[in-house]
Amino acid sequence: MTTLYDEFTWRGIVYDATDGLADLLANERITAYIGFDPTASSLHVGSLLPAMALARLQRFGHSPIAIVGGGTGMIGDPSGKAQERTLLSREDIEANLAGIRHQLSKFLDFDKTGNPARMVNNADWLATIDLLSFLREAGKHFTVNYMLQKESVTRRLESEEGISFTEFSYLLLQAYDFVQLFDRYGCVLQMGGSDQWGNITAGIDLIRKLRAKKAHGLVMPLVTTASGVKFGKTEAGTIWLDPQRTSPFRFYQFWLNTDDRDVVPYLKYFSFLSRETIAGLEDAIRTAPEKREAQRLLAREVTALVHGREHVERAERASHLLFTEAIDTLSVDEILSVFDDVPSTQLEADAFGRDGVGLVDLVARAQLAPSKSEARRLVQSGGVYVNNRRMADPQARLTRDQAIGGRLFVLRKGPRQNHLVRLT
Repeated sequence: MTTLYDEFTWRGIVYDATDGLADLLANERITAYIGFDPTASSLHVGSLLPAMALARLQRFGHSPIAIVGGGTGMIGDPSGKAQERTLLSREDIEANLAGIRHQLSKFLDFDKTGNPARMVNNADWLATIDLLSFLREAGKHFTVNYMLQKESVTRRLESEEGISFTEFSYLLLQAYDFVQLFDRYGCVLQMGGSDQWGNITAGIDLIRKLRAKKAHGLVMPLVTTASGVKFGKTEAGTIWLDPQRTSPFRFYQFWLNTDDRDVVPYLKYFSFLSRETIAGLEDAIRTAPEKREAQRLLAREVTALVHGREHVERAERASHLLFTEAIDTLSVDEILSVFDDVPSTQLEADAFGRDGVGLVDLVARAQLAPSKSEARRLVQSGGVYVNNRRMADPQARLTRDQAIGGRLFVLRKGPRQNHLVRLT
């Protein structure tokens, strides 16, 4: 029978782990945790791998804890950061925690019989302990030499900005978290990204010193694209799980546009699809890459998990209509969510009057051509599209009732250069 460690291994999730963890997961039901940083009111796609790790852990009968750093969030984790973080207020952190709780409930079952998931805020203990008690209980067990050897610290020490005592102390706080979860819930495993290895091993050491017990750690790879770009970062910005920050359509498109080289690892990381299904999709990439079957299934699975099947259907409908003459059946908001990084021009609706605006004038005003004469030649050559319809008549005029929703024209020069004209 496949164990959780086997599952993690074939999915490429194990970057490093402590000795004995594979046997522990094969023979016992354990409690494990991952920390989530409350620096925003929404998680982003970079948080999906740890969220999925907890979800898989629960499916294999183990008990997951998601710890949201209401306490450590007031300090800031230096891991992977070149600069000191801006400190958040208590009010900001509380608002962010509420958003994160809602999103994690889509991955974890907090009511499951036997091994329900837990959401824990480390402010419950960090906000109540006094400094002297903390230094005596945790600080005395770590030498400065030990802390200076951690990669998250050494990298910052080598930078021009350095590291403050505030962030230097973060390692102690996270180690103390592990002890608290060990005491309160019998938690014996902490997971995280590979940049968290130093923080995790510090907690393991503290449990050994204070409780004379063995705890474990497992870290996952930091996901990048095949082209070397940090995963989840696009020209239009971060891809969030909150539909108000990243629309479900744009979220779907992000996964649909996955490079062929990345799609199989992403299917393993971010879906619950079986090994056999993913192997079949890997074959499809080799034999018929133009069909993009793997990308479509990846987009469906992740969008359904985060936003629900209804939004998958809407996104697929919009994707189909977006590049056909039926684009005018989409709503203005749906189109704007797709073209949110496309240049736009605003025009007063009154400028269209009764007779509309000349197409050539509009193309020139949108700077799709450097002059009106060039705009005229572009239209005559058939290189201009309005709402996905080719317009080849330089005498054509556009009226307000031709605008999508009475508010929007999608101009296109050639196959790819889009420009929005917004009526205000």
